[in-house]
Amino acid sequence: MDTYYKPEHLSHFASIAEGNKALAEKFFSYYGAVFADGALSVREKALIALAVAHTVQCPYCIDAYSQECLKNGSDLEQMTEALHVAVAIRGGASLVHGVQMLEHVKKSSM
Repeated sequence: MDTYYKPEHLSHFASIAEGNKALAEKFFSYYGAVFADGALSVREKALIALAVAHTVQCPYCIDAYSQECLKNGSDLEQMTEALHVAVAIRGGASLVHGVQMLEHVKKSSM
């Protein structure tokens, strides 16, 4: 079965430079700097990226950062906890919009 998501595309990510090498080089340079050790460790950044990957629902990012987390010493429990942090934030962001709904209901009921 042919699907939109093809895991083999991940290993060809650099080929995106074919469209505009200068912009791709800038992106990859920035990307590398973002994920380098800094105030946060590479391991911590990979956990953040894994959580965000689930939030934006990017299967390529989920694959890449699952591997990156494992490579940098995270275990399943830590990765799962990071995922649940993302789920809680995303769920909370949806629920807080319920206040807008309540406001509309209250205005309509007056």
